[in-house]
Amino acid sequence: MKRVLTLLFLLVGVGEMGIFTARAQQVTVAADGSGQFRTIQAALNSLPNEATKPRTVYIKNGTYCEKVLLDGKQNIILRGQSEKGVVLTYSQARDAWRCDPAGGPDDFGAATLNLRNSPDITLENLTVLNPYGFEAAGDVLIPCPQEPSGQRKVGKTGHQMALRTMPGTTRLIVKHCTFRALGGDTVSPWDVDAGLYYFQDCTMEGGVDFYCPRGWAYAENCRFICHNPNAAIWHDGSGEEDQKTVLKNCRFEGDPNFKLGRFHREAQFYLINCRFAKEMADADIYWAESGPGAKQWGRRVYYAGCHREGGDYAWFQDNLSAAKGSPKARQVSADWTFGGRWYPKSKRPATVPLKAAAPGPDKYAGLPRQTLVAAETGAAALPNATAAALAAPLRDSVADRMLVYQRAVGGWPKAVNEVKVKYDHPLTAAERAAARAITSKPDATIDNEATTREIRYLAGAFATTRNPVYRAAAEKGVRYLLQMQYPNGGFPQYYPDLSSYRHQITYNDDAMIRALQVLRDVSRRANGLEVLDAALTEPAQQAVNRGIECILKTQYVQNGTLTAWCAQHDEKTLLPAKARAFELAALSGMETVNIVRFLMDTENPTPAIRKSVEAAVAWLEAVKLQGFAVKDQPDPKQPKGFDRVLVPEAGSVIWARFYDLKTNQPIYVGRDSQPRAALADIEYERRTGYAYAGVWPAKLLSRDYPRWQQKWNSNAPQGRNN
Repeated sequence: MKRVLTLLFLLVGVGEMGIFTARAQQVTVAADGSGQFRTIQAALNSLPNEATKPRTVYIKNGTYCEKVLLDGKQNIILRGQSEKGVVLTYSQARDAWRCDPAGGPDDFGAATLNLRNSPDITLENLTVLNPYGFEAAGDVLIPCPQEPSGQRKVGKTGHQMALRTMPGTTRLIVKHCTFRALGGDTVSPWDVDAGLYYFQDCTMEGGVDFYCPRGWAYAENCRFICHNPNAAIWHDGSGEEDQKTVLKNCRFEGDPNFKLGRFHREAQFYLINCRFAKEMADADIYWAESGPGAKQWGRRVYYAGCHREGGDYAWFQDNLSAAKGSPKARQVSADWTFGGRWYPKSKRPATVPLKAAAPGPDKYAGLPRQTLVAAETGAAALPNATAAALAAPLRDSVADRMLVYQRAVGGWPKAVNEVKVKYDHPLTAAERAAARAITSKPDATIDNEATTREIRYLAGAFATTRNPVYRAAAEKGVRYLLQMQYPNGGFPQYYPDLSSYRHQITYNDDAMIRALQVLRDVSRRANGLEVLDAALTEPAQQAVNRGIECILKTQYVQNGTLTAWCAQHDEKTLLPAKARAFELAALSGMETVNIVRFLMDTENPTPAIRKSVEAAVAWLEAVKLQGFAVKDQPDPKQPKGFDRVLVPEAGSVIWARFYDLKTNQPIYVGRDSQPRAALADIEYERRTGYAYAGVWPAKLLSRDYPRWQQKWNSNAPQGRNN
């Protein structure tokens, strides 16, 4: 307890007693003790996470032997006294990091300089080294609990990262910096959804794919030194068709017969006025067969004004005219590259919004929470696990499991291999690996509370822990809901998988209504979702308005009279539709209830909304089954030891799940798709495995509707749908 109180006192001291305050604009790091901090990590730890203006960490010349982790902080400038004089170095292969107790498969912590969920960072005048490959005598076997054999081979020329940025780190500016490693992925800025990266006057050295941005990247006046015959540069532009990597006025050199570049995924390369050493092989940038490859937009590799010492190769002759829009070489600039999403040179405000960044998978789950220690302690001399814990934000184990299952499109599945997704038990290494291997699977859905449940939980986890990765995941989930909505306001059951009945507008099990309620809470900044990005408020409001219009248009008209809704409606005609064999096109006594509640929650309901509510309530009153109850009665002859039956019961009222579209008579449908008049007439498996009757409208009719009716009487003001 004494140690905890001491640490908390030190934390307060850092924030309120002068070591650093939110008002300070610069702190100084000096290895010789002449600054406020001796280590870069200690200086970063002292900064508040959020700031509207940049804070500068000024680093005096010296060698800093530490691994730096910057997580969840924004608007920071790391500025060295001189590029050659400030050396940040930490020797570790990525394979070794993944076997480290503090490591994990998401790579945060694998590099010398690691950034995650940290937008608007600037690096200036730094040399960042991962010298593992230069120092290693050769390949080695190391203990590795994650491997079945208990060992892993670590290669001398394997992946060695100097700079690694994870999702959430965008608008990164890097000037006058050197990054060196012998292995692959030396400079790895990876956010395929929202990555914006600007490099100027930098030197990058490494093995295969040693400069490998995802998203949008622009590099000018940079030097690339390649120590691998396979490829120097790489790009992943699979997030959007416009994503590209641009290299202008850059020089490439390296070992004999090094190749210029390759790509495993959708990519777009522009090389403008670049110079190639004579050692470069006669091999154009190529598609590497081992990856997913280009599926939508084809091969997009463009050159202009490029030359090689010793003679040009035919493949890098000017071909900009083949690029989309046929840009001229002079037009290919930083601002052009980012297409309105960012203006790092002209400093104009962005004119095109970015998609949300996909959260990285969990790595710190299970580590004890550590408070910040005194600034002079730093993290450089601590064991890897301790250093990681000091830098790690608070975690929520359930939220961490949700991150593992989030799909690349932003939503969540309800089941994997027909096994329901649950978050109430720790995941094994095999379960985590299996989930991460299928993040691109198109099985995200809003059925059975999937996606809406995770959005709400993650928002709550962020409110409790202030861990930005949870907020980012929830915001990506909200954007998934916005993306999946049809232009007419309806929601399919699944997206992007629209096969079978999944494409239908789905009220079944309240799927669409739950999605709209999440969006309504986002628009109102209420019910725990006020912690999400305020930029989502207006799109969410518009989506709710469209949803209400869809609800009004899908309310079934029977012989000229408005009635209720069906579990599914055709997304084009808006008419009732069949889903599974036992889910015919029929009016629903269950789904109608929460549709009405959603309409009643509208502020200042329009006459159309009031009419809709009144009609649905009247229909529910008309179709109730008085004097009956649904019960599970013991029956040892049945497979489950009971049978579900409708029995007479005085004073009881129930409703059928489905009613005939023409007659309003209850119907009960088994797997043969034949409507029957009695529950006992369908097969045992269905009548005990599906809700065919219940009391769903009872509270709506006895409590909620009378209150609403009293509030919105004929003299109440009328307004917009929301």
